[in-house]
Amino acid sequence: MTSRKPNRFFSKKQENKVASSLGMKRTANSGATMFDKGDVKGDDILIECKTMTEPRKSHTLKKEWLEKNREEAYSRGKQLSALAFDFGDGQNYYILDELDFKALYHAWRELNEE
Repeated sequence: MTSRKPNRFFSKKQENKVASSLGMKRTANSGATMFDKGDVKGDDILIECKTMTEPRKSHTLKKEWLEKNREEAYSRGKQLSALAFDFGDGQNYYILDELDFKALYHAWRELNEE
C-alpha cells in the first residue's frame, strides 16, 4: 500500500516557497477565513497559489480563480493580484491580468531608465 501525502501538504509547501522567495507572508489557513484571503500577501499584492501534486505538462486554469483573487485583493486594499502556478515540478509561474502586467511593466521600465 502506497502512502500518499494530502494535497494540503503540497499546497502549503508551494505557498511557503512563494512567500519566502518574494519576501512576503503566507496567509494563515490558506486564506480560508472571512477576515484574511488569498494564499500569500505583500503590502500591495495578493497571490493565489495553485499546485499539482505530481509533475504534469498541462493543467486547466480557471478564469474564476483570477477574478476571485482580483476581488479579494481589492477588498483588502491591494493594488495587484496574481496567480502562482506550479506544474508539480517546483517551478512557479505567475499569471497576471493585463492591467497588472502593464503596471508592473511600466514600473520596470521607469526603474531601468534611471
